[in-house]
Amino acid sequence: MTLPFATHPLLDHPSLVHGFFGREGGVSSGAFESLNPGAGSADDPTKIQENRARIAAAIGAAPDHLLSLAQVHSDIVITVTDPDIGRVEADGMVTKIPGIALSALGADCGPILFADADAGVIGSCHAGWRGALGGIIESTIATMCEAGASPANIHAVLGPCISQPNYEVGDTFKAEFLDMSDDFTIFFRDNAKGIPHFDLPAFILSRLTACGLQHVAWTGACTYAEPERYFSYRRNTHVGIEGYGRNLSTIMLR
Repeated sequence: MTLPFATHPLLDHPSLVHGFFGREGGVSSGAFESLNPGAGSADDPTKIQENRARIAAAIGAAPDHLLSLAQVHSDIVITVTDPDIGRVEADGMVTKIPGIALSALGADCGPILFADADAGVIGSCHAGWRGALGGIIESTIATMCEAGASPANIHAVLGPCISQPNYEVGDTFKAEFLDMSDDFTIFFRDNAKGIPHFDLPAFILSRLTACGLQHVAWTGACTYAEPERYFSYRRNTHVGIEGYGRNLSTIMLR
């Protein structure tokens, strides 16, 4: 079986391989059906390992070179010089080493893949609302620039994440953003009942452009809205399903 995944033109380059993977093509069952690569989930570890091996094979990486972090909604970014990183609590990775596949996991949060192909520098980060507000995007770009990248040359693509129509939040949530800047009110829209909905993709894209990036995009895929294609923590919670898989987005220098 050919493993299905999406790509984006902004990251098409002879020196790069990348993919945005959803839930199709794996071996897990139940709430984790089927391509769950998330070691932090309650899925069978042997099935997680097989799912990750399938993803690695799809992009031409060695299974132990597909790297993921123990994501903690932080602004912590690591520079990877060796694939044997062990368990690291962080939310962003940067490398200049070919053959190392950086990834971001999510089940509604925003996975972002970065590349300055001219400089030979790539990055990935996990940007939920807390990480995006707290600086993970800025930290990832800064770390890439320390490795030789230039903001004007960095291409960044936001993968599948929850979209505004499906992201109902509360007034306390909204207040946390407005306490930082009144300008952030543009990322909220009230529904017919007066309950705010947050536009995570637009907020993430705004943070990317504020860092000087000129080549940014969202794939347009909503994790909540496409249950056959993507895992969604919020959707599972709403329908009373315990546990959830993760979607994996990855990028690698050839």
